[in-house]
Amino acid sequence: VRVLVAMLSFQAGASIAKGLIPLVGSPGTTTLRLAISALILCVVQRPWHAVPSRSAVPVVLAYGIALGTMNFVFYLALKTIPLGIAVGLEFTGPLAVALAGSRRRVDLVWLACAVAGLLCLVPIRTAGARLDPTGVGWALAAGACWALYIIFGQRAGRAHGSTAASWGLLIAAIVIAPIGVWHAGGALLSNEILPRGVAIAILSSALPYSLEMTALRRLTARLYGTLMSLEPALAALAGLALLHERISPTQWLGIAAVMIASVGALGHESAGAERGSRTKDQGPGLQV
Repeated sequence: VRVLVAMLSFQAGASIAKGLIPLVGSPGTTTLRLAISALILCVVQRPWHAVPSRSAVPVVLAYGIALGTMNFVFYLALKTIPLGIAVGLEFTGPLAVALAGSRRRVDLVWLACAVAGLLCLVPIRTAGARLDPTGVGWALAAGACWALYIIFGQRAGRAHGSTAASWGLLIAAIVIAPIGVWHAGGALLSNEILPRGVAIAILSSALPYSLEMTALRRLTARLYGTLMSLEPALAALAGLALLHERISPTQWLGIAAVMIASVGALGHESAGAERGSRTKDQGPGLQV
């Protein structure tokens, strides 16, 4: 349940962010999201009471850089292509992680189902117009960053526990904020922009990260990547409901396929957990 709430929260935040990008740009929107969410988690978790050890610093640093870069390039993609398609293209990262970690043949069946769904969900053309190639490139770059984010998020969680999210967000904000401030300047603090930035930070970062840190601590990177096959479906639905981005019948078929893949993968993993096959020291998988 927490994973589903986290994903729904993220899509709501992404919808708000898409409306903010024309006003302060992708760098400014990313800065608001990361800086405010880092501040919120720092107040709640007080990470200065658990400073990363010397051995944990490199992985937490890599996690934060991957997080900041992922959000930055995703919002660059969101500027020119629909939300559902941006998430679908970005999902190549988690799929690659899931495929690399697969050990059972049945997992390949669910992954194949997810891939087939994505092929339906991400058309070459949308609404009769060709997708912006630059936006597609940024979305694929976000996918590569997402793959690194999953890997380093797991390691950071194992090395430093639940406060790794706060440290990662703080590092991401420090990396991205100078770019956003240079691009948007004082507009970031205006009465029109700042409240929307707070909403994006809560819905897209602070709330889902906190939920996933507690709910996904025992999940492997492979299972996390497979579960995230729900993301394109939720993104497409959010785009339709909140942004009026209409979906074709073929894309609805893709939504059904990725949902079936997710349910199948979750069912097999749950069965394995009941048999005691899961370990208890694995770190969390985190969401963009």
